[in-house]
Amino acid sequence: MRTLNPLIFKDMAALIPATPVPTIKIMAELLFGKFKSVSKTKIPMSNVLMVKKMLDFLEEDVYPWDVSSIGLRGITAKAWVRIKEDAIVCGTSIVSAFLRQMGLSKLKEVQEGTRARAGQVVMEYEGDAELILTTERVILNVVSKMSGIATATRTLVDKATSVNPRVRIAGTRKTTPGFRIFEKYAIQVGGGDPHRFNLGDAVLIKDNHIALHGSLEEAVKSVKGKVSFTKRIEVEVTTLEQAKRAFSLGVDAILLDNMSPKEVEEVVRDLGGRVILEASGRINPDNVVDYARTGVDIISSGYITHSSRSIDYSLDVERI
Repeated sequence: MRTLNPLIFKDMAALIPATPVPTIKIMAELLFGKFKSVSKTKIPMSNVLMVKKMLDFLEEDVYPWDVSSIGLRGITAKAWVRIKEDAIVCGTSIVSAFLRQMGLSKLKEVQEGTRARAGQVVMEYEGDAELILTTERVILNVVSKMSGIATATRTLVDKATSVNPRVRIAGTRKTTPGFRIFEKYAIQVGGGDPHRFNLGDAVLIKDNHIALHGSLEEAVKSVKGKVSFTKRIEVEVTTLEQAKRAFSLGVDAILLDNMSPKEVEEVVRDLGGRVILEASGRINPDNVVDYARTGVDIISSGYITHSSRSIDYSLDVERI
């Protein structure tokens, strides 16, 4: 998405008070501190960052203005966000902070992590009708995607822990560009572990690292003396023999990549309890129980973010 020239944006804010496009005026005021700053609101920092992202999404959708809602300026309305299928609710706290930033008043909010029923109202708010309709699609897109990820995560968690109560379901970095913080948050709401947020969180030596270094031993040696002691080192392997070699090098965790449940079970039998063992690769609701039964510590799944289905939501309004 392009970056607006702030000087042009500031000039635009000065020109439009008499025109029926308050949304862009609010966005301009946000840039220059005339509107209440999200950094001063009493919400978690992660929510502050997501609200700022939502303002970027709104800019993408509304710039230069919402021509369909121009005639609604000055009208006050109430809005209801309704879930249209059974699912785990996620994103309502982020949307609430966003609504507050936009000058809309929240009346009701269903707690994130709640399993809602089709037809249930999960949010209710009121304020300027133009703003309600202008922000509608951004809000619905965010809660739809986040709820889909939270629901998919909860499904995997419930299935896996039914046979292995200690196993942890984790995400991956297979996320949507620009939306990762929302997706990692949704995984946690669904009961999962976000795994690495980015490449700086931990060392993960993969097959390409090993290929370029020439051996697993050289790959591990290359990072051990260069990264902080606070960073765990994990190595990706595809066989029991590789897993044993990785363990002998003193790594903190071993990722068993695209190995069958039987192969994973063999590694767990040999190394379980002595090093963190993570199974990954093409794991989904159909086979997660088989992997959980192996006794592995972590099951990471890209399915949660790249293949989960968005949950259907709708927004209804009423003039007040």
